[in-house]
Amino acid sequence: MAESGRSELRRTIPDAAAMHRFGIGLAATLRAGDLIVLTGPLGAGKTTLTRGVGEGLQVRGAVTSPTFVLARTHPSLVGGPPFVHVDAYRLNSAMELDDLDIDFAHSIVVVEWGRGLLDGITESWLDIEIERPQGRSDAISEADAAVSVIDLDHDLDEPRTVTLIGHGPRWTDATDFGQLRPRR
Repeated sequence: MAESGRSELRRTIPDAAAMHRFGIGLAATLRAGDLIVLTGPLGAGKTTLTRGVGEGLQVRGAVTSPTFVLARTHPSLVGGPPFVHVDAYRLNSAMELDDLDIDFAHSIVVVEWGRGLLDGITESWLDIEIERPQGRSDAISEADAAVSVIDLDHDLDEPRTVTLIGHGPRWTDATDFGQLRPRR
């Protein structure tokens, strides 16, 4: 447990397949009105995690990075709330995010690059920071770097540290983190 009104969980995710599975597990804890803010460098695994969330929620359509359309809504195939995937990388302010007219109260919303743009949207949100190791990622060739910029959905298959920080009453006691904790 972190400071008052916050819950925290830190995990090491060994590879991209495990990041996807982590997203599926996270989906099982989510409900309408939940907001997730994903932060991490390019290629950290934000979209891989989001794909797992989409699969876990059983939504229609492929979950891909909405970089150029900014937001994509995926209806549920099983009667659940819609899943909204936002890429806020190109947004400059909370006002621009608000202009997207997202139904935060009735959807499950994941916002990549949203830190600092969501103040006042809701009283509770889940902040997920994905850190990738230094070294191998920094040593990729220029050709590999060019490919990774073009195709950011293919993360290097190396461990990531994922920190979940729940803010507000929805996440205060972190009971929903239970199935996300590492198995011993």
